[in-house]
Amino acid sequence: MHPDSAPGQFPFTRGIHPEMYRTRLWTMRQYAGFGTAAESNARYRYLLSQGTTGLSVAFDLPTQIGFDPDHPLAAGEVGRVGVSIASLDDMRELFDGIALDQVSTSMTINSTAAILLAMYVTVAREQGVPPTRINGTIQNDVLKEYVARGTYIYPPAPALRIVTDIFAWARTHAPEWNTISISGYHIREAGSTAAQEVAFTFANAIAYIEAAIEAGLDVDSFAPRLSFFFNAQLDFLTEIAKFRAARKLYARLMRDRFQAKNEKSCLLRFHTQTAGSSLTAQQPDVNLVRTTVEAMAAVLGGAQSLHTNARDEALGLPTEESARLALRTQQIIAYETGVTNTADPVGGSEYIEEELTNRIEREARDYIKRIDDAGGTLRAIETGFIQAEIQRSAYEYQRGVESGERVIVGMNRYLMPEETSAPVFRLNAETERARVAAVRAVRAERNERRWNAGIQALSEAARGTENLMPRIMDAVEARATVGEISDALRGVFGEYRER
Repeated sequence: MHPDSAPGQFPFTRGIHPEMYRTRLWTMRQYAGFGTAAESNARYRYLLSQGTTGLSVAFDLPTQIGFDPDHPLAAGEVGRVGVSIASLDDMRELFDGIALDQVSTSMTINSTAAILLAMYVTVAREQGVPPTRINGTIQNDVLKEYVARGTYIYPPAPALRIVTDIFAWARTHAPEWNTISISGYHIREAGSTAAQEVAFTFANAIAYIEAAIEAGLDVDSFAPRLSFFFNAQLDFLTEIAKFRAARKLYARLMRDRFQAKNEKSCLLRFHTQTAGSSLTAQQPDVNLVRTTVEAMAAVLGGAQSLHTNARDEALGLPTEESARLALRTQQIIAYETGVTNTADPVGGSEYIEEELTNRIEREARDYIKRIDDAGGTLRAIETGFIQAEIQRSAYEYQRGVESGERVIVGMNRYLMPEETSAPVFRLNAETERARVAAVRAVRAERNERRWNAGIQALSEAARGTENLMPRIMDAVEARATVGEISDALRGVFGEYRER
């Protein structure tokens, strides 16, 4: 075994810490959010009482794309796939009774990430917790929205500016906060291969790092706070190897391409979520097995944080019972299987280490070179190269499913007659009306002069070059809504339209 292959040693193929889970388990997060802030707060308190060690906030689509609940395009989507957050009042309610200096919070939010972070920081201050003591992550990965997910607002260039403004602001004000979670998860959910997931995620990372350096930041001033978000699929050995290859490739990328001097800049720290796309509406209890296999792959691959999907997510939002079962899956792996007793249980596997890990790294490196040669990530997005590669892989996968060559148990083989399914979570039909009334009450009650000054100052800052975070903070404190702040920036940056 090579001397640099030990856990905790460059290039960190076998793990970023020498002891890995023997001294500290991964953070057990359960991604949750629905309806109103009060409803989601109740779910968070329940999950914390059941042993969750970190919160992970899901926001509804209007919040993600900068629309308030009463916007015409928000109709029918308010609180449906996540919690509806429009104002500082909502953020206060979301974390009511939850000490923000005692919990790590991940917020899956991208185009409006700066606004939600500003709200979170403000609520923490109101609790007496300075930004220097908050711990967590905002996804803040706008580039993958253009290739895999679609919740973009602004064109890529100003969107990148907001990302780097968050980097610069947090370096001083919130040094323990992870300012980005560069996501391969959605790339994989869109149909990419394992190697493509790694390659396109790192291509996006390269673009963010280059943008931050061009904005005057030293790589070692922000790189230690970069984090990543990967998918765990059912191809068990490939997934384990993927995480190992990613660590190895990233360490060398940071050292050799960006000349990072701080070893922490070379550590690939990542959250993993089991694959939503692998879940089936048919025989949903079988999804418990799928999620367990995927979660074990993430653990054997060395994840720092993990979310396990619930069995009923192909049917609707998880029920409280199914969310608890998903959490118990992680706890059983952690405390009953013994896989945490050694730093790298699969180390020494010729197939995983020599065949799969090296192949995935090689394929990912080749893709990165092709993107570099084509003019970089933004150019590859504009020309549709990345999108086309993902679509090609997705087509090949689906063709295999439809031909029966790729077996999906319960869906295209081993079918069962229709049976009564377990209870499915249902949203309160009154949620949308309540949210519309709440945001209108905020507008009616606030200090109009202070609000107007905050919005005007933000628009002026967007036209210039100053860091936008302080202006967004001011607007949030003046009770400007997510939609109003987004509209102020739309007025300067415009909106992106896919070709």
